[in-house]
Amino acid sequence: QAPIKATCEEDMSCKTGFPEDVHSAVVSRSVHGGQPLLNVRFRSCDGNKKIHFGSSEPEAFRVGEDGVVYAERSFQLSAEPTEFVVSAQDKETQQEWQMRVKLTPEPAFTGASEKDQSKIEDIIFPWQQYKHSSPLKRQKRDWVIPPINLPENSKGPFPQELVRIRSDRDKSLSLRYSVTGPGADQPPTGIFIINPISGQLSVTKPLDREQIASFHLRAHAVDVNGNQVENPIDIVINVIDMNDNRPEFLHQVWNGTVPEGSKPGTYVMTVTAIDADDPNAQNGMLRYRILSQAPSSPSPNMFTINNETGDIITVAAGLDREKVQQYTLIIQATDMEGNPTYGLSNTATAVIAVTDVNDNPPEFTAMTFYGEVPENRVDVIVANLTVTDKDQPHTPAWNAMYRMTGGDPTGRFTILTDPNSNDGLVTVVKPIDFETNRLFVLTVAAENQVPLAKGIQHPPQSTATVSITVIDVNESPYFVPNPKLVRQEEGLLAGSMLTTFTAQDPDRYMQQTSLRYSKVSDPANWLKIDPVNGQITTTAVLDRESIYVQNNMYNATFLASDNGIPPMSGTGTLQIYLLDINDNAPQVHPKEATTCETVQPNAINITAVDPDIDPNAGPFAFELPDTPASIKRNWTIVRISGDHAQLSLRIRFLEAGIYDVPIVITDSGNPHASSTSLLKVKVCQCDLNGDCTDVDRIVGAGLGTGAIIAILLCIIILLILVLMFVVWMKRRDKERQAKQLLIDPEDDVRDNILKYDEEGGGEEDQDYDLSQLQQPDTVEPDAIKPVGIRRLDERPIHAEPQYPVRSAAPHPGDIGDFINEGLKAADNDPTAPPYDSLLVFDYEGSGSTAGSLSSLNSSSSGGEQDYDYLNDWGPRFKKLADMYGGGDD
Repeated sequence: QAPIKATCEEDMSCKTGFPEDVHSAVVSRSVHGGQPLLNVRFRSCDGNKKIHFGSSEPEAFRVGEDGVVYAERSFQLSAEPTEFVVSAQDKETQQEWQMRVKLTPEPAFTGASEKDQSKIEDIIFPWQQYKHSSPLKRQKRDWVIPPINLPENSKGPFPQELVRIRSDRDKSLSLRYSVTGPGADQPPTGIFIINPISGQLSVTKPLDREQIASFHLRAHAVDVNGNQVENPIDIVINVIDMNDNRPEFLHQVWNGTVPEGSKPGTYVMTVTAIDADDPNAQNGMLRYRILSQAPSSPSPNMFTINNETGDIITVAAGLDREKVQQYTLIIQATDMEGNPTYGLSNTATAVIAVTDVNDNPPEFTAMTFYGEVPENRVDVIVANLTVTDKDQPHTPAWNAMYRMTGGDPTGRFTILTDPNSNDGLVTVVKPIDFETNRLFVLTVAAENQVPLAKGIQHPPQSTATVSITVIDVNESPYFVPNPKLVRQEEGLLAGSMLTTFTAQDPDRYMQQTSLRYSKVSDPANWLKIDPVNGQITTTAVLDRESIYVQNNMYNATFLASDNGIPPMSGTGTLQIYLLDINDNAPQVHPKEATTCETVQPNAINITAVDPDIDPNAGPFAFELPDTPASIKRNWTIVRISGDHAQLSLRIRFLEAGIYDVPIVITDSGNPHASSTSLLKVKVCQCDLNGDCTDVDRIVGAGLGTGAIIAILLCIIILLILVLMFVVWMKRRDKERQAKQLLIDPEDDVRDNILKYDEEGGGEEDQDYDLSQLQQPDTVEPDAIKPVGIRRLDERPIHAEPQYPVRSAAPHPGDIGDFINEGLKAADNDPTAPPYDSLLVFDYEGSGSTAGSLSSLNSSSSGGEQDYDYLNDWGPRFKKLADMYGGGDD
């Protein structure tokens, strides 16, 4: 290391100011921001002065209050010395002193070897300042230890000596040296070591600037007892950067866009690469350039890049998305300020998409479009207008908008845009009458949703003509007017001509016969219409009081039909406003009333009801008839309003009962209409409150004819139901008796024993269930079985032998005797089948678990009979055939 040399002139006399006019110092070529460079000394004869230091280049150098000069920013020293002025100013007297500082870069570092120990510089601890009684004492000026610059990735050998630290007192004292700080005794430890005796500071391994750019150590000198001999000095070791890192792009693929038709100089995008090396040195200074462009049309150099910032801009005109939609650029970043020989480089890809602008208007594919539409049809598409647009589909620059510029003054058409095909759909929105308009010629224009870009020479819109033909169809006839109102007095007799209701056919250009008329709706069935001329006549008397008349209005609907293809029809409504006539006499309401036997209280309020309306209704006149005379003698009536009157007893007492009181009511019509209404009055005994008592109310109420008929019908229905139930019960008993099982003795040789399909233990099992036996007394005596008469299952295949006939003795009354007699008869009757005995055994196949049938041995001379025919009777008689037909065995 080359030492920093500072020279000054020493003067024995005290003079305030800088000791020299020019201060020279040697520093490293690479200067970092905040790095201490040198220490300037200012001598003040009056120690109380407050001195402020300044620099002529404050943006590059700063002078501390202690006189240390620091670098304000990082920079590289040129080969020529760098000069600036350091000033000192007294804050009280404003007196100022100046000194010029000259910085010279140190020569390149060559390293040191073990064989060249003499080249290792010594760092000597500065003398301490001693204070004696004399005002002035010669002392050695302090040194500012310059940084030690050590290149990274050094190949050694290690440990590699850097500098020797010693104190002037090592001649009189035995000293020990040490260093502290990160890289020595703090992590990462062991990078720097010092010989405690000689003070040689060494590095033990290669350094990496990208991990740690500088180390700040502190050197100490102590005696053998550990007492501090010198003040610690700071040692700064800067790791000099080597170009050992390639530039790296932040993204391998960069995406950008540029509108088509952009002018040269249009900014597109910025690519960025970083280098781990020192960005303030050439190792980290990057330069960009474009290696290739694809495609190369219309020019191979459509873009350029700022070699320092990485900004990509256009340099040529002619960007057209319809021709080239995307460009791919290969970008290279090289350090060493782009030096192709020594710099390291890397590449990335920039993909630039050319975005669409509206530089192509829509153009119709034809000058004239044709369509047709049936008359009176709406919401139908009559024509498709097709356009072409070279811009990007489904963008505002491609989407077309259509508008009509002429030919549709009444607004019967509209044009919608199909979002998928971009076609214009001409649609009918209002009905069109063929008889009025047979042909429409529309003028339409198409343009984009956004205006054309500036500088485009094409017209902004395209125009075309649409010819639409209207097709004549058979239209429905219509009544005029509809509805038609007719005013007519009620009471018009049947067969009277009321009015004529006709329709018109709008089809003037179709060959059709006259219209036909028919009736659709006539709720009261009062009218009929002539099918040819539409004349309407009555079929019944018109009555305003009918339930089919609402608010004096009667509505009927008629139909008019033509004979077109297809036939069409239309309906019309005839409204008949019926004028009232006095054709209804008033009636009393209610029809029944209740009053007390005595005069007080005995008033009955009645109301006159007339279906007619004013002036053929109220006010009404109420009176009692002259006959019979008892009416006026017992009753009196007084009108209390135009529609109401009050009926009361004229006599003091009237016996309880039901009385029919005729009342004559006359309306105000012209002529008047009157009627005699019967009011059924129930006279009853009343309590103090004027209410009928319960008994009298029941007696007086009575039953009407309808109530009596209803009661009689209920009684008759109830009697019929009872009779039908009795008949059903008797019939059920007869059916139950008819279903009882009666066995014919001729068909059942087992007499009265029922078959119950149960196998027992033979004849020895005598515990019978007598409930299963029929009563023998209820069965007719068994008739004598004629000779030769057999059951169907007894048919032999050879001649029938003659056997004694079973006696036809009557059944005994005792069940036990009856069974015994039956058993004897069965044993002695060879013509009976073998199962015609007390027990029934069904054939169950070979190996039957049934016991021996030896009990069937007959007591008669069986040996004289031939039983071979049993073999012909089937498997059920196989056992008997073996027993009786097997010979002596």
